[in-house]
Amino acid sequence: MAERRAFAQKISRTVAAEVRKQISGQYGGSPQLLKNLNIGGSVSHHTTVPLTEAVDPVDLEEYLNTHPLAVESGPLRDLLEFPRDDIEVVYTPRECRTLVSAVPEESEMDPHVRDCVRSYTEDWAIVNRKYHKLGTGFNPNTLDKQKERQKGLPKQVFESDEAPDGNSYQDEQDDLKRRSMSIDDTPRGSWACSIFDLKNSLPDALLPNLLDRTPNEEIDHHNEDQRKSSRHKELFALHPAPDEEEPIERLSVPEVPKEHFGQRLLVKCLSLKFEIEIEPIFASLALYDVKEKKKISENFYFDLNSEQMKGMLRPHVPPAAISTLARSAIFSITYPSQDVFLVIKLEKVLQQGDIGECAEPYMIFKESDAAKNKEKLEKLKSQAEQFCQRLGKYRMPFAWTAIHLMNIVSSAGSLERDSTEVEVGTGERKGSWSERRNSSIVGRRSLERTTSGDEACNLSSFRPATLTVTNFFKQEGDRLSDEDLYKFLADMRRPSSVLRRLRPITAQLKIDISPAPENPHYCLTPELLQVKLYPDSRVRPTREILEFPARDVYVPNTTYRNLLYVYPQSLNFANRQGSARNITVKVQFMYGEDPSNAMPVIFGKSSCPEFSKEAYTAVVYHNRSPDFHEEIKIRLPATLTDHHHLLFTFYHVSCQQKQNTPLETPVGYTWIPMLQNGRLKTGQFCLPVSLEKPPQAYSVLSPEVPLPGMKWVDNHKGVFNVEVVAVSSLHTQDPYLDKFFALVHALDEHMFPVRIGDMRIMENNLENELKSSISALNSSQLEPVVRFLHLLLDKLILLVVRPPVIAGQIVNLGQASFEAMASIINRLHKNLDGNQDQHGRNSLLASYIYYVFRLPNTYPNSPSPGPGGLGGSVHYATMARSAVRPASLNLNRSRSLSNSNPDISGTPTSPDDEVRSIIGTKGLDRSNSWVNTGGPKAAPWGSNPSPSAESTQATDRSCNRMSSHTETSSFLQTLTGRLPTKKLFHEELALQWVVCSGSVREAALQQAWFFFELMVKSMVHHLYFADKLDAARKNRFPERFMDDVSALVSTIAGDIVSRFQKDTEMVERLNTSLAFFLNDLLSIMDRGFVFALIKTCYKQVSSKVYSLTNPSNLASLKLDFLRIICSHEHYVTLNLPCSLLTPPASPSPSVSSATSQSSGFSTNVQDQKIANMFELSVPFRQQHYLAGLVLTELAVILDPDAEG
Repeated sequence: MAERRAFAQKISRTVAAEVRKQISGQYGGSPQLLKNLNIGGSVSHHTTVPLTEAVDPVDLEEYLNTHPLAVESGPLRDLLEFPRDDIEVVYTPRECRTLVSAVPEESEMDPHVRDCVRSYTEDWAIVNRKYHKLGTGFNPNTLDKQKERQKGLPKQVFESDEAPDGNSYQDEQDDLKRRSMSIDDTPRGSWACSIFDLKNSLPDALLPNLLDRTPNEEIDHHNEDQRKSSRHKELFALHPAPDEEEPIERLSVPEVPKEHFGQRLLVKCLSLKFEIEIEPIFASLALYDVKEKKKISENFYFDLNSEQMKGMLRPHVPPAAISTLARSAIFSITYPSQDVFLVIKLEKVLQQGDIGECAEPYMIFKESDAAKNKEKLEKLKSQAEQFCQRLGKYRMPFAWTAIHLMNIVSSAGSLERDSTEVEVGTGERKGSWSERRNSSIVGRRSLERTTSGDEACNLSSFRPATLTVTNFFKQEGDRLSDEDLYKFLADMRRPSSVLRRLRPITAQLKIDISPAPENPHYCLTPELLQVKLYPDSRVRPTREILEFPARDVYVPNTTYRNLLYVYPQSLNFANRQGSARNITVKVQFMYGEDPSNAMPVIFGKSSCPEFSKEAYTAVVYHNRSPDFHEEIKIRLPATLTDHHHLLFTFYHVSCQQKQNTPLETPVGYTWIPMLQNGRLKTGQFCLPVSLEKPPQAYSVLSPEVPLPGMKWVDNHKGVFNVEVVAVSSLHTQDPYLDKFFALVHALDEHMFPVRIGDMRIMENNLENELKSSISALNSSQLEPVVRFLHLLLDKLILLVVRPPVIAGQIVNLGQASFEAMASIINRLHKNLDGNQDQHGRNSLLASYIYYVFRLPNTYPNSPSPGPGGLGGSVHYATMARSAVRPASLNLNRSRSLSNSNPDISGTPTSPDDEVRSIIGTKGLDRSNSWVNTGGPKAAPWGSNPSPSAESTQATDRSCNRMSSHTETSSFLQTLTGRLPTKKLFHEELALQWVVCSGSVREAALQQAWFFFELMVKSMVHHLYFADKLDAARKNRFPERFMDDVSALVSTIAGDIVSRFQKDTEMVERLNTSLAFFLNDLLSIMDRGFVFALIKTCYKQVSSKVYSLTNPSNLASLKLDFLRIICSHEHYVTLNLPCSLLTPPASPSPSVSSATSQSSGFSTNVQDQKIANMFELSVPFRQQHYLAGLVLTELAVILDPDAEG
């Protein structure tokens, strides 16, 4: 290194960091500054705090109290304090799809039904941060808003868009095309006008007043008006937002919970025509998934018969309801795949002869030969009329066909016409539909795209197609089961299909298939309720067909639905004595044993009344062991009793008219009780059949029970196979959920003993059963847990806030309920990982918190708090708090607390002692720890009650004494029910979280966001119902709750620091959850307290960061934490921008600096002014707390080696 020159040696080598340190030493610890900072008792005794350490924040609430705002009103005042309407609790009526809300018709409902109906009809309870959109976490351009903005915009078509693609045409071809165009084809001034002879062109219209003298102002004004006319109010917002990574501080608003629909398909049945028309034919449609071997929709029945044909059945068919005249249906497919078929089944009126004989005329006669075969046709028609008159109410299987749905969809999508006409001949020999489709290159590409995976089977954007189905297959009398159908469907996909070799029934069925419109008119739900919009009730409707998804769908119930589907499958009367060959099964839903007790709850098929009391299966001629393919749809009553049952009566139908022979002869009976030990009885049954009418009171017994003196077919063996399926938002069909709900409702109604399964639960063992049922929720199936998620979480929360009193003992279920909630939400997180946002929040749970959750009601059988109700305006001290608290929490406690009431010293020996203690201490003087959550009168957090506060509390205590007698008496009256008092949910939640350990704590940490958001919403609702949203922030929450929150935040910050290397993904979620929680608390709690929590987290993370050699991951977490907190919509206000607390201490001259300079606190030392303007001083970091943290991070990054 070269020797330094002489003059350079004389230059001072003091670095900038030393200068800053020197100035900081001179001015940073100014007594004047310390005096100004001494607000609320927090004095900084250190002259300097290194940038690597967090400074103590200013007590913001105390500062604002002691420094009234000088500005009366105006925009500047909005910067100095939060708006009064910052938080609002909004009750929004939930949108109802139907004109009439779906609720049970019965007025008397049991508690579970009542709770379900309330859950599906009550308003959404939304906590709204009114100015949240001003924060950086708000996204103004959501997809829904973009769609809303684009509504009504005219579609712009430019000539360049219509120009041929340069890649597709060579220049010579392009020139040829241009030369061959007529001038009439091309508008004046277009891209092609230059190639035409201008002499032949028409002149443009003259511009009026072009050369007139007009003042510039008038022209400008005219141009401005022109620009504003028809201008979109959010023009620039129409441009789609650029693709960018979602900012970490952005939380999306969850979707509104709504009824689940898959991809929707509109099928219109246009016409059905056979070669001969001699009798009415009845048709049904349904979807089947061959791979899953499952019927994936209910049946849609339609009638395309002419009025003449319908007239043949008039004696048997009452006037038809308009809902049964539908010819179009909307099918929903959640899991579209290459294995979905649309199956069409045809039936006809029962007649003498097997299916083959009855189908023969349809195969041999042709329409073209009608004149030649006139006599034979007349004879056939005459026979058909006789059968219709005599056997008109019975049906027989006739024919069927199937359409491979995805072939139609993918091929229709590949064609360029607006709609496609396709002829589908399922039995044709001239090449299958799929072969013809593959002859097109585009069709092949489309097929590859569709078959590449189930996700590619898109039913929402294909072009509408009109299908003509030309061939049907004759039904085989011994191959009517679904198993046989799946074999046929699988065979149809093979090139050498056995079905092709069968002789077809020639017919023409025309069907339109298209994507269903978003809001179709004249639509009926599966329960026959009219969907909005429904302008005219006389118009032929479209039916929504209920889906039976191929696999589980995880969506919570949001509408009342209570349907039962009965599928008679087979009967074996081979060993039955006597004549029983043409067998039909009459199905009835009974509410008692008398024949008149049949309920009109069976849905009609086509061209018949809406509901009937009975349904008959189709008859297979001369078959003693028939198969059935019927679907009987029943509207279940909301409240079932032990006498409700399905009654099956077996008849032999006499097809030949003989003297003294009745039309139908009963040949057997069997039944299924609807309830078994209080649970809906569904599933597969193989039932014995009785030869005699069942005796009195049979409905409460199962037919498997050998009733004395009864005769049974085949020695009481099971001979009748039937399946019963429920689609219900009342019945969980899960034993663990059923048991839990039954016990909870037994508590509410105080009805003992409770019958669950084979057990009779008495009151004395109810506590153990209740606790075991809560822990057993983890064993329930996930699908019913999700379907009843809202009600399940509501009930668990209710058990937390309103502990039951069983046999005179208070039962604390807070811990068990907290554990169950943690377990349930973790199951959802693990199994439904596709339902999560960028922060790992499950969308179903986020929707529950945002829309559904509300504070439970105060008393049993009263409505939840809401507008107009009591709303829980009076709350009581938290009961049954656990005495087990980790010693490491270091909470500020001056004495030991009871496990029930923190205001009573000692621990009661039993819940009875605890109750007596609570009742006996109503009037005690508890001036130091009095907890009053009813208004702004409680002692401020972190300070001693003033004399005025004491006098206020004395008044409160006297009021309490006056009401203690009433409360005591009502309390004693309910010792066998629920406590009339209510814990505050957020307090109990914080407590349970703080004291939990082991696997429960781990589960809660994994999904911390859920409990944080639940706690925040509970806090806001409590403030709302207690009229404390306008109260001073220090008086809003009791000290013990703030202690719990403090301990919780501290321990979670410790988890982040200790686990960030081994549990990276979990710690990232935990870090963002904690930051969002603190961000929320800034809107509702004492902001000085929240700043202290931020300091706690920041301090723990920072100390770890500076001890690591490679701290990049932890430093990144810290910056994410800061970014989320600083995204608060009132960030400027939180930084006290215009306060008079200190001299100008910002790093650069600013508004706050200017204001501060004009204040009385300004010092006369010019050097200090200049130094503080460019120094990140302790006073600046304390006063502008959040900005100070951000700028500190920046300073450390820019100069990491600087001292301090």
